[in-house]
Amino acid sequence: MEIDTNSLLLITGGMGSGKTSILAEASDLLALRRIAHASIDLDALGLAFLPSAASRDDAMYANLRAVCKNYARLGVDRFLVARAVEDQAELEICRHAVSATDVVVCRLVSSDETMLQRVEERETGTSRVKYIARATEPNLILDRARLEDFKISNENRSLTEVAFEMLVRAAWISSDPPLTEDQ
Repeated sequence: MEIDTNSLLLITGGMGSGKTSILAEASDLLALRRIAHASIDLDALGLAFLPSAASRDDAMYANLRAVCKNYARLGVDRFLVARAVEDQAELEICRHAVSATDVVVCRLVSSDETMLQRVEERETGTSRVKYIARATEPNLILDRARLEDFKISNENRSLTEVAFEMLVRAAWISSDPPLTEDQ
C-alpha cells in the first residue's frame, strides 16, 4: 500500500493506557516490513520549563513541525504520534504540524485500575504524587471528546498484538501475521 501524502496515525489514550509502549512496538513492526515512518512521543518534545510568557504547547508543536519536516526531507511520509489529544482544536494543530492529509486516531483503552497501576509503577520521581492523582482524569476528557476513529483494548494482551491490530485497523499494513526479526 503506497501513501502519496503525509499520513498521521495518532495514538491517544489516558495516562497509563500504553501510548508510548504501543508507539515503540508499532514502529518495530513497521521497520520489520521496511516501511519508512517516524515515531514521535509528542510529550517528549515539550519537556521544558519556559519563561512564563511562553507556551509549552506552542513550543511542543513547533518542535513537532520541525521534526516532521526533517523526516519528510528524508522521504518519510508516515508519522506515528503518541499524545493524549483532548479536543478537536488540538487534533487540528497536530494534523497541521505533521502536514497530514490522511489522519487516523486510535484510542488505547484500559481499566482505571490497570492505568493507575501502570502510572504507580512507572512514576518514581518528583511529580509521582501529582501523576497518580490525575491518572484517570484524561479518560473522562477523552470520553467526551470522541476524537478516535477506533478504540483498542490494551489490557491483558501483548504489545505486539495491540500494535499489530492498530496498524491493520489504520490500514497501514495488511492483516498477514506479524513478522519477527528472524524472518
